[in-house]
Amino acid sequence: MGAAAMAKAWDHEEKEELSLSKAAEYLLEECRMVLPGIQALFGFQLIAVFNQRFGEKLSPFEQTLHLAAIALVAIAVALVMAPAAYHRQSGARVLTEHFLDISTRLLLWSMLPLALGICIDFYLIARIILDTSTVAFLAALLFAIFILLWFALPRVASLKRLITRGE
Repeated sequence: MGAAAMAKAWDHEEKEELSLSKAAEYLLEECRMVLPGIQALFGFQLIAVFNQRFGEKLSPFEQTLHLAAIALVAIAVALVMAPAAYHRQSGARVLTEHFLDISTRLLLWSMLPLALGICIDFYLIARIILDTSTVAFLAALLFAIFILLWFALPRVASLKRLITRGE
């Protein structure tokens, strides 16, 4: 199936326009689904510092990298939790397009620091386990997978819809 045929099939896919309240419900549910995993990761990151091997196996620079990874995951937590805090303080009984736009952006913005934090810690763990020069490549490959799945794939879908509309 060619690109044009796939784009045409994509355009004829069944779609449903969501009400404002339903869209907000889905958005907040997405935040609720992501948050426990991020919080668990954050907890493991904090615990690692108190492990005796942390100081033995990681150089001071690598320990600083781990601190940077913790900070990135903490930023991701703050961004994921921000829509609920924003909603509660700006009018808990009012839903607006502005709330949906800002909340969607906050959730999307959380993905980059989360991916970076995960990849930095992956690098550190892989360096301890494998102790080879390929760990930087593996961490970069993991980051590329995150970018592909979280950013490129949705953009390709949007681009396909735009191409189909233009025909």
